[in-house]
Amino acid sequence: MDNQRWLKEVPVDKGWYLAGFVDGEGSFNVSFAQKDDYKSGWQVTPSFNVSQRDNTTLFLLKKYLGCGRLKRRKDGCWIFVVENPKSLQERVIPFFERFNFLSSKAKTNFSLFQRIVNLLVEDKHLTKEGLEQIAQIREKLNEGRGRKRKFNLSDIQSLKKSSEAIR
Repeated sequence: MDNQRWLKEVPVDKGWYLAGFVDGEGSFNVSFAQKDDYKSGWQVTPSFNVSQRDNTTLFLLKKYLGCGRLKRRKDGCWIFVVENPKSLQERVIPFFERFNFLSSKAKTNFSLFQRIVNLLVEDKHLTKEGLEQIAQIREKLNEGRGRKRKFNLSDIQSLKKSSEAIR
């Protein structure tokens, strides 16, 4: 992509600081919601977020990524979140490809998330097979204790739609 001049303009010290911060505090997620008004019956929402009481670093993330939004929770904690698949593909993913994570857990989750975002941008979620592929990849995302999901792979597989393109 030629439109990544913005990435070269990120000061190296800030880029590595933010990558390290996100390595420890960030999260890559994908949620499914049943939606009767969607042809597939499912809404797929990718999300990159970071939560902190002090919003200084979150403002820096927003500034250097050039996307996302800041929200304040009732408990006073701030959340920086990016859910738009195009913003994730064009801003968040290139940023963390340039400023890599050090922990194997963050590297793994980022790689899985990247695959899912690419499938979404390619509209693969609009077919039963693509939706199942996304759900299968998501099963490996954020493995471990404390993971809560309303819907999982078996919910997606029980979808009663045909295997043709849903659109």
